[in-house]
Amino acid sequence: MAKSFELNEPAITYAALDDQNAYILINAVKKGIHYSFFEKLAQSFPFTLREWSGYLHLSERSLQRYKKEKGTFNATSSEKIIEITMLNKYGREVFGDQEKFNIWLRTDNVALGGIRPKNLLDSSFGIQLLKDELTRIEHGILA
Repeated sequence: MAKSFELNEPAITYAALDDQNAYILINAVKKGIHYSFFEKLAQSFPFTLREWSGYLHLSERSLQRYKKEKGTFNATSSEKIIEITMLNKYGREVFGDQEKFNIWLRTDNVALGGIRPKNLLDSSFGIQLLKDELTRIEHGILA
C-alpha cells in the first residue's frame, strides 16, 4: 500500500525541499502554493516583483491580485516556485550563504555564455542548467 502524505504548507520548508520528499512536493504542486507562503519564501531571493512575474509567466498585476485576494497559485506556477526554492537551497549549500549565492545569480557567468544565472529561472531547462553548473562549482570544475 502506498504511503499517504498530508500536505500543509509548513511541511514545505527548506528542509523538506529535496528529492527525498518527492511525494510531498508533488502534492504541494497539485494543491497549489498560497501567496502568503510564496511571499515568505520570496524574501530570501533578490528578485523584484517583475522578475518573479517573468519566472512564473504571470503578469505583475496577476501577482498583485494573488496577494490582494490571498490566492493560491495553479500547479504550473506552484511547481516553478518550488523548483526555484530548491535551487536556492542548493545554491546556499554550494556557496555557504545566501548573499554569496545572490551575487552569483546577478553576475554575468562565463560558463553560461555570459548570461546572468537569474535570467534562466523562467524555464525548467534553465533551472536544470543552473543545477548542473552549481554541481560543477561544488566539485571544483570551473569553466
